[in-house]
Amino acid sequence: MLPFVMLVAMLVSPAPAAGRAAPTPAASVEPTPSPQRYLGLIRAQFRSHRPPPAFVTYTLVRAQKATNGYPDYAESYTVHYWVRNLDRAALSRMVFRDEARGELKFDRPAFNEARDPGPPTADVFEPAPARPHPVSEVPTPEPRDTPIPIIGGVRTFVEGDYHVDKVAVEDDELHLSITPIRDIDRNRLREIYVDRKTLELHKLIATDKLFIEKGPVYPVTFTITMGIVRGVPVVTDLHGIVGGGYDGDGKEVDYQFRDITFPTTLPDWYFNPRTYAEHVNNGPS
Repeated sequence: MLPFVMLVAMLVSPAPAAGRAAPTPAASVEPTPSPQRYLGLIRAQFRSHRPPPAFVTYTLVRAQKATNGYPDYAESYTVHYWVRNLDRAALSRMVFRDEARGELKFDRPAFNEARDPGPPTADVFEPAPARPHPVSEVPTPEPRDTPIPIIGGVRTFVEGDYHVDKVAVEDDELHLSITPIRDIDRNRLREIYVDRKTLELHKLIATDKLFIEKGPVYPVTFTITMGIVRGVPVVTDLHGIVGGGYDGDGKEVDYQFRDITFPTTLPDWYFNPRTYAEHVNNGPS
């Protein structure tokens, strides 16, 4: 009969040899997206919020200085907008220092057009128009977002408008420097700043245009600051610098989008300028 001590020793598993670590399961590591894929992911994240709410109202504050450095009051103003996003039709009304309001005017705020930029819910990835559009022209409604195509279980993000030159990590942001692959005048984005974790937009550098009445068109560089209102990405601030040798008033211009709301409904007459005369005394303020 074996001694008790020897029997216990036979039943106990041997310890690992000295200097040899016990094997551990390999950690699952997500591969870092390529620069082009980052841009596709960022665009997809922004488009996941599209289309925007049916209606948006906001106050636009425009400010610029004259060539002498003093405020240019003639071209600095505040206007309130009521916008129907389906066709971008808008009722606008100037806001003065007192309780007075300007006349009711029909508008279609838009970037890269000869009118005020906007609305704050605009698609910042949308190409600039190939030609100027008059206010009377109804734009094509924005398509509803479709699911990202899946091939062999892998989600694909097709990005053919821009080449990503560089992706830099800057604190809690990713900074993308991009160049249009084609249609340089229409694909207007140049730099993108997003949250590193969520990929929500923080800031963009984009091109635009300054239209001089009966004169030339000058290039503008806009710094676009983004925010979130009720879960919807919106433009909150624009800072524009006019280039192309322009040296007149408003070489630098600022726009602020304030009091942004998404009403569930607005009266139909807001978007029919033929009826404005009937409501001149009871219009919105």
